Amino acid sequence: MNPKEAYAVKPWLRYYPQGVPETVEIPHLSVPDLFDQVAETYAHKTALIFYGKKMRYAELKEQVDRFSKALSDLGVVKGDTIALYLLNCPQYVIAYFASLRVGAKVTPISPVYTSHEIKHQLLDSDATTIICQDILYENVEKTGVRLKKVILTNIAEYLPPIKRLLGKSALGKVYSDLHVPTPKLIQEAGLLQFQDLIKKYPPRPPKVIIDPDQDIVALPYTGGTTGLPKAAILTHRNMVALQAQVRAFWPFFEEGNEVVMAFLPFFHIYGQVVVMLGSLCQGFTMVLFTTPDIDDILSAMERYRASAFYGVPTLFEYLKEYEKTDRVNWKRLKLIACGADTLHESTIDAWERRTGTKIFEGYGMTETTAISHGSPIHRPKKGSFGVPLPGVRAAIIDHEGTDFLPPGEIGELILNGPTIMKGYWKREEGTREALIEIDGEKWLRTGDLVSMDEEGYFHFFDRKRDLIKYKGYSVFARHVEEVLYKHPQIKAAGVVGVPDPKVGQYIKAYVVLESEARGKISEEEIIHFCRENLAHYKVPKVIEFRGELPKTDVGKVSRRELREEEET
Repeated sequence: MNPKEAYAVKPWLRYYPQGVPETVEIPHLSVPDLFDQVAETYAHKTALIFYGKKMRYAELKEQVDRFSKALSDLGVVKGDTIALYLLNCPQYVIAYFASLRVGAKVTPISPVYTSHEIKHQLLDSDATTIICQDILYENVEKTGVRLKKVILTNIAEYLPPIKRLLGKSALGKVYSDLHVPTPKLIQEAGLLQFQDLIKKYPPRPPKVIIDPDQDIVALPYTGGTTGLPKAAILTHRNMVALQAQVRAFWPFFEEGNEVVMAFLPFFHIYGQVVVMLGSLCQGFTMVLFTTPDIDDILSAMERYRASAFYGVPTLFEYLKEYEKTDRVNWKRLKLIACGADTLHESTIDAWERRTGTKIFEGYGMTETTAISHGSPIHRPKKGSFGVPLPGVRAAIIDHEGTDFLPPGEIGELILNGPTIMKGYWKREEGTREALIEIDGEKWLRTGDLVSMDEEGYFHFFDRKRDLIKYKGYSVFARHVEEVLYKHPQIKAAGVVGVPDPKVGQYIKAYVVLESEARGKISEEEIIHFCRENLAHYKVPKVIEFRGELPKTDVGKVSRRELREEEET
């Protein structure tokens, strides 16, 4: 069998759970049409719980319809871009579906972005309207970008009365340097108020024809190896296909009868597509959190009897040691899933000892509409992020060419399927580099170095840009980090290659020690530990102790920022 055929036969199908199909039928629907169907079927079921306040599907749909009518009356037309600069809250959900209902596309902006980053995204995405948390408006104002409409909303609008003051207080601490615009400023700047629009307009959304195959749902921005972020173009078909794939792969979820914790940020593709859309397109109850307060989340899991929990590695790393983790009956959950970064084996082992449950890893990218792989529920494999979802084709090629590599060899993961983006917004060259043609078929180059074993399970090694070349050897930064995390006194680690004319790149490790070990463990001791656990060429030359490491929006160590520090 030649290497290409090894992937064409889809060896992973043998390990699909019983009843999971090879492919799925994708409904010819838009995202708002899918939501409307669910909202009608489960009209009286609870859609959202926001710090104790519940909203039924019928109420949510009515607010979506009212806001879409408002947007239409304000001049938003099909094809416009609406920026969502919001924390997780009911307004995010309402604005998201209402924007799509009028045929607009959304571009979600991270609440932690600076005005410089916000300006880039507003201009690059051609945003004409922004829906903004009032406490964040100051950052929008600083961009100097002229928008047709600015709509403000306050976090307290959907909180229970007893929680409103607490909600404002909590945000005030997080965003202490920002201020809510005064009534005078609101009037002078012509700013609109979310609640005023909801109350003013009837629930009569405009009739807009949407082509699921061509029309865009979202322009989520993803970081590049260099320069400013770029947006992946995701269509209605991409989003609807992902929901069909996930439903087929996890058939144990009962439509209209699950409870999901929604603390992952909706501006990120994981929170937006897996948690928000995955819940509201299946009639689930979504318990919303504006900030990921661990105590609030754990309490709500027991109170509302959560059946699904989606997290990121840093969260599980924290929970495995947290004193209150045992308050949750984790064995009751149908799925505990981890994505957005690689889960260290030490975390997996500690979690299983602590809770008696397994974490199911998945893999995906913004460019794949969030997920392409998941761990089979009956047969997860430690160190693997699982197998392709129904309808996804995956293969490994030479990361410097397009030759297919046999199972067991490490190369670049490429993907084909209905959830692959149309391309990068306004980035023709970037699109040509990412979407390549091999033997007449279009594939996405993921930029990730991966292998597939004989059973069709895939294993992550590193991002292609994080591969360190030392004296001709290839060193995976993640492999070195895995060893560092095994040291009992290391809390966090990040590894990068530093350019060096003699060796190509030498290996540098940034290390955060546990508090009790700080000042007591030396650089030499860490290097000695690495020598005992790594081949000589993988041992870091330099160890730098830090109090903390730079993180991405979803909490993973930002190697890009560490590399940039070395370059300056």
